[in-house]
Amino acid sequence: MNCRMLLAIISFGCLTDFAHTQEALTLRENFAPGHASKVDVAVKITGRLAVPLEKGKQPELVTLNGVSRLAYDERVLAPDNADSLKTVRAYRDIHFMRTVGNITQDADIRPSVRRMVVVKSGGRRAPFSPDGALTWGEIDVVRTDVFNPSAVAGLLPPAPVRKGQKWRATQDAVAELTDMEKLDEGDIVVEFVGVTEVGGRRVARLQVSGTVRGINQDGPNRQKLEGSAYFDIDAACLTYLSLKGTRELLDGNGTTTGRIEGQFTMNRTPIERLPADLSDSSLRGLDLSPSLENTLLLYDDPRLGVRFLYPRGWRVGVVQGKQVTLDHARGSGILLTVEAPAKLPSADDYAREVLGFLEKQQAKITGSEKPSRVRANPGQLDRFALEATIGAEKARLEYAVLKQTEGGVTVAARIPDGEATAIRPEVERIMRSVAVTKPIEEK
Repeated sequence: MNCRMLLAIISFGCLTDFAHTQEALTLRENFAPGHASKVDVAVKITGRLAVPLEKGKQPELVTLNGVSRLAYDERVLAPDNADSLKTVRAYRDIHFMRTVGNITQDADIRPSVRRMVVVKSGGRRAPFSPDGALTWGEIDVVRTDVFNPSAVAGLLPPAPVRKGQKWRATQDAVAELTDMEKLDEGDIVVEFVGVTEVGGRRVARLQVSGTVRGINQDGPNRQKLEGSAYFDIDAACLTYLSLKGTRELLDGNGTTTGRIEGQFTMNRTPIERLPADLSDSSLRGLDLSPSLENTLLLYDDPRLGVRFLYPRGWRVGVVQGKQVTLDHARGSGILLTVEAPAKLPSADDYAREVLGFLEKQQAKITGSEKPSRVRANPGQLDRFALEATIGAEKARLEYAVLKQTEGGVTVAARIPDGEATAIRPEVERIMRSVAVTKPIEEK
């Protein structure tokens, strides 16, 4: 759920409005490599959502409440290419809680991976940590936070402005503030209201307002935003952004199916001296560009007793009993089954079991690879593979048996015909990363 719809009220004490100031001002923040700031974001949302039930029945309205606070230091890095932007963040304080109906979710980020790199390219942005794999829950905590080089830069005017002038926020900024993946109509407009003194510093007061309609992860929706911002003229930095937002979730006919109201406040302060974990010496030697290894996701289920790494093209599907599934966007799938040591089959027994099952399915085996041992986590990993036609579908079937001290895991993967070259290395990467994390008892 996108949480950046928004306003918390902050008292600045006595404000003096310099209404006589008519000179054109350049309100621009330079997000060049090395630019750094301290950021504090607070969000609160409330609303009601229509949740589909059984087919033919009316959706059920459930309440939604959420609060979050993220505090981090951020440094702009040199981009990997001309069409991308990149920063590195060190998260200092994290609070995230969301309640949907009777279900409450809270989340955190492990201290070991609180330093993250955020890359935005082609309208998409994805965080990763150079210090270790992130879980999907950790990504979800930071996923909807605004990316300042896009949001802040896109709210500021493209040319010097005078009091009373208005301009449209860039589509990049609108996407950051609303999480819209596709914008159908509407604009966010910014107005230069005047110059004010805050704590002895001159700041430009900006007013932000507008209504947009489009599609994001919640489907079709309409959002109305209104609020204010403060730009420190001498520091050339947007130091405060406060927005109040209303989001209406829409069905295919444009009918409102849910309504969410939110408050968002962001405070920013320029950093003159970089903290140790964002310094040149600290970052030297780290891989700060996204790669297959540093963008792997971590799945760790203490209840099930299994942990593994998987590429971002996969998603964890059903987790039930002693089994967990993974699905790939291009049609592949993996089933992992956790077993007690006494119930774990050998690779040869597992191969006979698989062949018996395929025979019942009247599958035609067109190729096979006998069980062989491959390098894995501590323990023993034996794998084998089959080429088969099941009905009208051709597929490569990958299998493995992982045996460790605390228990074991059987793995079954299905790769559609024509996808093996791209997907097989990823399947093997997942197999090799599986670890049993607790004693598995026989049931």
